[in-house]
Amino acid sequence: MSTIDWIVMLGALLGIAAYGVYKTRHVRSVRSYLLGDRQLPWWTIGLSIMATQASAITFLSTPGQAYEDGMRFLQFYFGMPLAMVILSVFVIPLYYRLQVYTPYEYLEERFDLRTRILTALLFLLQRGLAAGLTIYAPSIVLSSILGWSLNFTILFIGLVVIVYTVSGGTTAVSVTQRQQMIVILLGLFMAAGIIWYKLPREVGLSGAVDLAGHLGKMNMVTLSLDFKDRYNIWSGMIASVFLFLSYFGTDHSQVSRYLSGKSLTESRLGLMFNGLLKVPMQFLVLAVGILVFVFYQFTRPPLHYNEVNVSQVKSSEYAVQYQSLEQAHAQLFMQKEQIMRQIVEAARVENRLALNKARAEAKLLQDKEAMLRQEAKALIGKAVPGAKTQDTDYVFLSFVMQYMPIGVVGFLLAMIFAAGMSSTSSELNALTSVMAMDIYKRNMVKGRSDVHYLRMSRVFTVFWGLLALGFAASAQLFENLIQMVNWLGSLFYGTILGIFLVGFFMPKVKGKAVFMAALITQAVIIALFVLERQGWLPISFLWYNPIACLLVIGIGWLLKGK
Repeated sequence: MSTIDWIVMLGALLGIAAYGVYKTRHVRSVRSYLLGDRQLPWWTIGLSIMATQASAITFLSTPGQAYEDGMRFLQFYFGMPLAMVILSVFVIPLYYRLQVYTPYEYLEERFDLRTRILTALLFLLQRGLAAGLTIYAPSIVLSSILGWSLNFTILFIGLVVIVYTVSGGTTAVSVTQRQQMIVILLGLFMAAGIIWYKLPREVGLSGAVDLAGHLGKMNMVTLSLDFKDRYNIWSGMIASVFLFLSYFGTDHSQVSRYLSGKSLTESRLGLMFNGLLKVPMQFLVLAVGILVFVFYQFTRPPLHYNEVNVSQVKSSEYAVQYQSLEQAHAQLFMQKEQIMRQIVEAARVENRLALNKARAEAKLLQDKEAMLRQEAKALIGKAVPGAKTQDTDYVFLSFVMQYMPIGVVGFLLAMIFAAGMSSTSSELNALTSVMAMDIYKRNMVKGRSDVHYLRMSRVFTVFWGLLALGFAASAQLFENLIQMVNWLGSLFYGTILGIFLVGFFMPKVKGKAVFMAALITQAVIIALFVLERQGWLPISFLWYNPIACLLVIGIGWLLKGK
């Protein structure tokens, strides 16, 4: 990476952090630290909500997912606007009327203290683990690309986030996320534009879209109902709605974003802004992956995208075998490029016969390429036992490092770092708020001064930050933790949402009934998770959310007399 790229990347990241510290240097009360004096405008709230959800994994994994699987992932977000409307009508007004620091305060007023504590602990468990994983996951990829050690990359991301989050609390998180989101959106448009420019002139944007469609990459909607399939119209409009209701309505990392609004109207506008803009933004991220896929139909791609793995296998006893696979891959690419140009031309002149023939040949060549890539992964696994051979997370960054202009590389890396920092800072701030108000002030140390609780809030921010760093640094000792980040929310969100919905709409159900219902439900969901992981239960994790929510409601109703 060039000196200019280093300057751009570090300048953007450190500049954003310094800006957050400067803008919040006058924070002097626990209310300002945790709620930001409720002075944020709607557009800052909306950008902050989007930045909280858009972790670095979004910009590392999602383009690679589109590269491999097309646009199907977009269906996951189809239910978000509906969830935002429901929350704006029923939930946000309640939080504003009660003037709560965290959503779990409401549960004590509606039920009892133990229900509040149980729900807060479920949040702390899943969000505390997620904070470590949102640092660890991008660090794996970025450390290999930049040539940094994994632990140094983890430390760099974590310490920068801790500094400005400790300094200004929720306001620092929000004002830095506004800048981070601007960097992210500019980076996405810049990446899409440059990839488009680098496509062959005879292909262009329309040809790229046609080619991607004929190769099965533009499949945005899947109508079949398959509970094993994570991404279809049914999971997007049913299961995901439950997930989004819980995430945006009960997870304090998101609730704290709109509790900081100037008014109820500003908070509603911010939430709706997120709901309307998130789907186009996710479409843009996936479209970048599709454009990279089309680009690599006319420019020979690597056989394997993780360069660290490639260098290791080439320095092992399997080097000759791997080089043989690369030669076969190069020969296959020359055949495939010709076929891709035939598809583009046949589509342009609307020659259906030639198009169908070229598509059939392209399918055979793609299958051969997939087999070569699998053989390469197998060789890497032999050469480097325990190596992560799945390389889709490296597709976009590999393209950036090889084909983007000087300066743009640094900016796009800053985009990815900024996404990781934004989601982590929100998580630390939310963990601090719940720890300080729901656990420490309510149950451990009561009646102390505002200065004391402000000081302890800063201590808790450091505590959770160091805990996240420690978990991220030790995560390499465990298996499949990158996948686990996708499951964590669904393991707990349905139960938490069920507790809140009982509180909102079932006045006859009391604290003991909902507490028992939550415990039983959580045990059932963990059992379902174990069965699914063992291959005994054909159901996607997204469906845990409605199952858990409905179980809490149903069991709570049956136990309402208790």
